[in-house]
Amino acid sequence: MNDFPKIWFLRHGETEWNAEGRIQGQLESDLTEAGLQQARRQAELIDTVLDAETVQTPAIVSPLRRAQQTARIALGGRRFVTDARLAEVQAGVFQGLTRHDIAQRYPQIHARAETNLDLFCSAPEGEGYGGLHARVLDLLRALEAPTVLVAHGLWGQVLRGIICGLDYEEMAALPNEQGCIYVLDKGAETVLR
Repeated sequence: MNDFPKIWFLRHGETEWNAEGRIQGQLESDLTEAGLQQARRQAELIDTVLDAETVQTPAIVSPLRRAQQTARIALGGRRFVTDARLAEVQAGVFQGLTRHDIAQRYPQIHARAETNLDLFCSAPEGEGYGGLHARVLDLLRALEAPTVLVAHGLWGQVLRGIICGLDYEEMAALPNEQGCIYVLDKGAETVLR
């Protein structure tokens, strides 16, 4: 088992592109009203956690706007820093396309991709799974204390998979909820809703 510090992981709230089924990757899209409500729910949850644990817990956030919008609400004004290693997987030529677009333009890739992690990581000119995994692991190894992380769905699947010792297929099958907090500690995950 890897000996990483305790992590509270928050996925950003729903965005306009999430609602449209459009691939964001590292492109930008604002939170929807539902996404804002999800961030407010995370704020309720994090208040009870951080008050009980410590208000000094560091928070690190993806540099992408949707994660920062979520963090400003969910962290209730607590200080945070950004780190490029928390950005979502770079999905190459798929960024900005819908899943329907990909099925039409790249039918072979679309047919082989059983999960979102498969699809995003197989994008031509994209970062790929190896690059994403290395980035997540690099950030994890740099953590020195229990930390709040605010980032993205696929990024979070890889994070959760590494900490829980999952293989790729198990990692790719993880749910990607918004409006909750994934608590990762001692190789196990619990979800606060």
